[in-house]
Amino acid sequence: MSAHARILAVVRRIPRGRVATYGQVAALAGLPNQARLVGYALAALPAATAVPWHRVLNARGAISLRRGADGATVEQRLRLEREGVRFDARGRLSLADYGWRPRSPSSQEI
Repeated sequence: MSAHARILAVVRRIPRGRVATYGQVAALAGLPNQARLVGYALAALPAATAVPWHRVLNARGAISLRRGADGATVEQRLRLEREGVRFDARGRLSLADYGWRPRSPSSQEI
């Protein structure tokens, strides 16, 4: 399975109303220290994808700005808010409250 396929398999597992960080997704996909690769894989998704890309945030619990994707930041926040996720005044969310904690940290489930 390619690295991108492993990343997308992890992202598909993130439940509604929960988020994961780029680094967490990379580690669960068996690609430690490859958070940037997660960003590349998500950026390559087609617009009409069913992959819940909006559930992946940076390590500060904030949406990472994407070059050339003007409405993507607003869309990501709106999708998360529709799932019950709440942001603070600085545009961050609590990873302690909304962070995804998979039953097994092993990528063997993927």
